[in-house]
Formats: sequence, structure tokens, C-alpha cells
Amino acid sequence: MNLPSAHPLVTGKTTNSALVRSYLGEKTETKAIWLMRQAGRSLPEYRKLREGVAMLDSCLRPDLAAEITLQPIRRHNVDAAIYFSDIVVPLKLAGVDVEIAPGIGPVIDKPIRTRADFETLEELDPDGLGPIRDAIQLIIAELGETPLIGFGGAPFTLASYLIEGGPSKELPVSRAMMANDPDLWNDILAWTARVTATFIRGQVIAGASALQLFDSWAGRLGLEDYRKFAAPHSKNVMAALEDLPVSRVHFGVHTRELLVDMYGVGATVMGVDYETPLDEANRILGGTVPLQGNINPGFMFKPWDELEAHVRDVLERGKSAPGHVVNLGHGVPPETDPDVITKMVALVHGEI
Repeated sequence: MNLPSAHPLVTGKTTNSALVRSYLGEKTETKAIWLMRQAGRSLPEYRKLREGVAMLDSCLRPDLAAEITLQPIRRHNVDAAIYFSDIVVPLKLAGVDVEIAPGIGPVIDKPIRTRADFETLEELDPDGLGPIRDAIQLIIAELGETPLIGFGGAPFTLASYLIEGGPSKELPVSRAMMANDPDLWNDILAWTARVTATFIRGQVIAGASALQLFDSWAGRLGLEDYRKFAAPHSKNVMAALEDLPVSRVHFGVHTRELLVDMYGVGATVMGVDYETPLDEANRILGGTVPLQGNINPGFMFKPWDELEAHVRDVLERGKSAPGHVVNLGHGVPPETDPDVITKMVALVHGEI
């Protein structure tokens, strides 16, 4: 598909950015860095802006979503913005009664656990993405040559919330459904694949220069279960987006043994968690895949000399990959000192 004429990749604004080039497998003189969960969490200006505003409301107010997306760019000088939203936003836009409970996460009022429950689900109408399009227009107007990354949740992770009713470490209801009603399981994941693909596609067409598919809970599956119950549906998401001329990043945690299969669903870049050294991930993936990662978030609380040594080690290991975008190997912990993030970004940029 051809992107709109005003898209930053079409106008050339973001084409030569370090992020876009690194995602395409180029080695850039200065490494690109952005951080998962950089928008908010650790920033006092984010907390002030969010006072009295529910999480999903802030995602669906274009002015707030745009401002929160841009705050880390101004504060830290990172090389990309990631659109401020939540993976359950497309569920809400499709009519699912979901809220983000403080300190808990997404909570589904009526979990989808039976065939009758499933038949109440409606498709996500692309016309319902107006707030997302409006926010992205505000964002890219200020970003200029800095790329925006669009994102969505992978079907397995989205379905786990939908079925369990909220966050769950053991996923008991999901595992029971996989074992006892695989047809219903596959129908639910096919629906989440369509919903999240529509959500991500809308972000790219509106102006995102790359996309990332988060499969936060994939590492809770063994390899065979991942191949049987999750990968086919993630592949459907990537297939629905492959006509868009942007890089497709895939990321999950505790996923060392899944890396090859996660790449195989149609990713063009692999995000690597902090448990797997980048040179090892590069070897596992055959030395041909651009990588993203993978500073250990726990090091954000260590003395500067230890964090600096760790970051330099990540940079050195990343040299083995054809392209490397620096990131954390998970999200920014909310207690992180923002000044430490800013200093770390400067280190990656070779400024200190």
C-alpha cells in the first residue's frame, strides 16, 4: 500500500533517521535509542498531566495522548517517540468493557470464556480510530525528522486479558481453553488479531514510521505451545500489515527459546529482552536480523559507573547485528530518576 503523500516517510522527513536506517539493517555512526514505556511513568510532568484522568481516557484524548508521547522527546532527546496508548485500547474501541485499574492493569468487566461470550464481540471499525488519527497528526507536526513508532498487542497477550479478566501469571482459564476448547481459543485469537491489526494499521497510515507488536506474555508458553496456540495468530497480524512499507518489530520477555519463531511470524526486527545478550540473540537468529535492546532495567538504579559499563557492554554486543537500536530489555521502571535516563541517552549518543 502507498502511504499518504504527507506521511513522514513519503516526504522524506524520517527516512534518513538513525532509527529507520538501523531497523533496515544499516550501521549508523550514532546509535538510535528509545525506551519502552518512556512516555510517562517516571516523568513528573506526566504524572501532573494525568492527575484526575483515567488511563484509557488519557489515551483517547488526542491532546493528552500527543503531549504525553512528546514529553520524553523533549526531556531525554531520544531518537523516536512511541505512540502513547495501551494494548487494550482497540478492545475498548471495539466495545469491550475494559478499564485500567491503578496498580493492577487491564480489567475486563465480562471476560470472554464461552461461545456465547465470543459471539457478543464486534469488529473494530477503522472509522472509530478518529482519536488516534487526531493525536498522531498533532505528534508528527512537532516531531519533524524524529520518527513515531506505532504499536499494538499480539493476539496471545490480548486474549489472555480478555479471557482471564485481568493480569494473570499462571493463565489458568486460558490454558484450560487451549486444552479443552481449542476451536473457541482460535476464534478469540483470530478476533484479537483483526482488532490489533486494524489499530496498528491506523497508526501507520496516520504517520507512524515503524511499528512494534508486543507479546508481553509469550514467554509464559513453551516453544511447542507457542507454535500451536500463539504464533499463527501473530503471523496473521503481521500478514495484515506487511503491505505497509515500514519496519515491523516484535518483542516479548522471557523469549530466548522463542526468538526464531517470533521472528518467523513476519517481523523484520527483533526486540530482545534483558535476559538474552545481543550477540547471543544475533547468533540464534543467524546474524541477519536487525536487533533492538537490551539494557537491563534494574541497572537504572545502580551507581552510574555500573550502568555506564553495562550500557557500553550492550553497545559492544550490538555491533554483531546488522542494525542495532538501543532500548531497555523491558519497560522503564516508574521509580527511575529521569536525569539518569537523560544521561544514559547522552552516553549512547557518544556525548559523554
